[in-house]
Amino acid sequence: MDSIINAVLPVFAIILCGYLAGRFGVLGAESSEALNRFVYWIALPVLLFHSMARVEPQEILNWPFIGAFTGGLAITMALTIVVSMIVFRRRLAEAGLAGMTSVLGNTSYMGIPLAIAAFGEDARVPAVVAVIIPAIVVVAAAIALIEIGLSEGRKARIVSDVAAALARNPLVVSALAGIAWSFSGLTLPIPVDRFCGILGAAAGPSALFAIGLFLVGIPIARGAPEVGVITAMKLIVHPLATWFFAAHVFDVPPQWTEVGVMMAAVPIGAAAFVVAQNYRLFEDRSSTAILVSTVVSVLTLSILFTLGELWVP
Repeated sequence: MDSIINAVLPVFAIILCGYLAGRFGVLGAESSEALNRFVYWIALPVLLFHSMARVEPQEILNWPFIGAFTGGLAITMALTIVVSMIVFRRRLAEAGLAGMTSVLGNTSYMGIPLAIAAFGEDARVPAVVAVIIPAIVVVAAAIALIEIGLSEGRKARIVSDVAAALARNPLVVSALAGIAWSFSGLTLPIPVDRFCGILGAAAGPSALFAIGLFLVGIPIARGAPEVGVITAMKLIVHPLATWFFAAHVFDVPPQWTEVGVMMAAVPIGAAAFVVAQNYRLFEDRSSTAILVSTVVSVLTLSILFTLGELWVP
């Protein structure tokens, strides 16, 4: 319980700092967008490249775990998109963002520390793999859906629009570049490694602070049913789907199953808001869902750890 609270409180505190800075006029509303652009185009791509460039290829290519974790992502994201379009009448672009928000967790800043605290240093490898998969699969899929949705008026150009968007998207390009560097067998030069470490570390706090700024003047209760569905998908459906695929489809070892389920159960990450604000779509729902899921995760993660013996094969 202490590990969960220690992981959640700093996240909530940074969002609160951003909110207070906006609420008392220290920073204006335009600061949220400026911070977000810094994160989207500079800090987060550097973080993704740095994280993936340092992972050994044999650590990445654990196919049963990749299959199980990707399966959990796909089922949860697909369900959220369907509910978003049918129940909440969202267009495809917005539904894609809703789906992304329902599975893109705070894996780097909460997931990895929690996994190590709960399961020891052996949990580091599966935890890192669980960070890599959404960074590539979910972000790319969401951007593709957004671009398809935004291209509805020019259907003949959908394929080229999507391909161009993915090819120039900094998050997709940086993640693939990091994996390519990892497979090259080269070691990052020390100055480059330190540069990436310092600049990449700014991504998380800056994005969370920007969320707080954005929330100023937005009623938290607005869109409560939709936010509730997204939060439930992230904190309940996503870990359950991951457990099912790990335990009953891909036969993932028990420790990797534990880590995978826990990484799926962490609250929504700030990257969901970063992408939403870049497209100027679904910003209010994604920011509120991040805040709500972070608070609720104290309860859901506590229950998950308490019931751990029941879901580990």
